[in-house]
Amino acid sequence: MTSATVTARQDNSTFDCAGAQIRAHCRPLATVVTIRGEIDGVNVDRVGQYIRRFIVGQGPVVLDLSGVSHFTSAGIALLCGFDEDCCAAGVEWMLVADPAVTELLGDGCDQRPGEAMFPITRSVHEALHRLADDIVSRRQLVLPLIKKTA
Repeated sequence: MTSATVTARQDNSTFDCAGAQIRAHCRPLATVVTIRGEIDGVNVDRVGQYIRRFIVGQGPVVLDLSGVSHFTSAGIALLCGFDEDCCAAGVEWMLVADPAVTELLGDGCDQRPGEAMFPITRSVHEALHRLADDIVSRRQLVLPLIKKTA
């Protein structure tokens, strides 16, 4: 296998969406969807359609926007719609965002005072760690119930 073959395969796994490049990686704890480039009014609908395909089953989704260089208010609507779709499907999700994106989110969807609009983390590693901790917590809640029925 040559390096040109490897490069072609990497390019084939990236979806180009008018300024945004989207990749998805299925990991044991979650599907990680990484978006790089720009999210704006020109491509927000196509980006939304593409990322919604990863809301499947009960598997969590980590939406990584840490590589987004331009994020407009259209992106806030995208995240609000993604959040609603995840809630409707019963899918847990987390957002990885840099400070520029999180700053813009302060003007977005309705939220309660003192509460983050979305479950935000600083890195994919942190998001996966939090998901693993959530699994352990749920198991600890269920364990006493299992012991009572045994």
